[in-house]
Amino acid sequence: MDAGLNVTYITLDGHVEVHRYRYLYFVIMLTAYILIICCNATITYLIVIHLDLHEPMYMFVAALLINSILFSTNIYPKLLIDFLSDKQIISYPACLFQALIFYSLSCSEFLLLAAMSYDRYVSICKPLQYPMIMRKTTVNVLLALAWLVPACHVMVPIALNINNKLCRLILKGIFCNNISNDLYCVTSRALQIFGIVTLFNIAIFPMLFIIFTYTRILIVAHWSCGEVRKKTAQTCLPHLLVLINYSCLLTYDVIIIKLESDFPKIARFIMTLQIVTYNPLFNTIIYGLKMQKISKHLKKLFSRAKLN
Repeated sequence: MDAGLNVTYITLDGHVEVHRYRYLYFVIMLTAYILIICCNATITYLIVIHLDLHEPMYMFVAALLINSILFSTNIYPKLLIDFLSDKQIISYPACLFQALIFYSLSCSEFLLLAAMSYDRYVSICKPLQYPMIMRKTTVNVLLALAWLVPACHVMVPIALNINNKLCRLILKGIFCNNISNDLYCVTSRALQIFGIVTLFNIAIFPMLFIIFTYTRILIVAHWSCGEVRKKTAQTCLPHLLVLINYSCLLTYDVIIIKLESDFPKIARFIMTLQIVTYNPLFNTIIYGLKMQKISKHLKKLFSRAKLN
């Protein structure tokens, strides 16, 4: 507690050998952050400027990439500062804010993937109705809900915990996530139940919906002509790869939280860095290389850059 400013500071105790490898950590993570920003921003830029990419599917891809930029910006600047600091600390209000953004954007990713799966379902299973169903208004509503619904869900426990009494000021992590619940003297039973409801609403139900839509898509593709199968492979495979990757990383996060006391510190440190690095980079690789239209515009962009 800073008596002069009346601010409580939390120590981030998840770092490993920072005093020895601080510059190595800094260079690696700064490089990763620059790659994340540049790669995601480049594909988003291509989607915005090219009219042939102004389709619902690519709008959702752009939203997913913007989500990755925001997610990384919530984590990386503070992480880079901590690598160069003698003490890895964060104020309690900033910790709550970081946790709010972390889980809001994490859950938004699930809802965006669910919206993308619905778009592919309508496109492949109901092609004649697609222009009527996936209008610009529908896409805008789905995008708004994908960001607002998780934020509203996550904001409730964060707001109720603002004045909650802290019994610990040491967090076994490198940024603020669900592990911060262990800081409180008393954990509300009602908030625990609300957390389970939130998990179902913005993670499990969207996951089940995605599984249902892709099952229907695969059934339709199996009984259709080769052209439909080709379209399914080109547009659905990237989404499935991103979903599998993201689900694995989310499982990592759950494992870290549930096994916090038994998990080796260095393993927890490495896995946490994977959570904030792999997915934002993986998304751009998948959408940039596997989606034909985006890949075509990327090749043209790089060709012009070489000529200049």
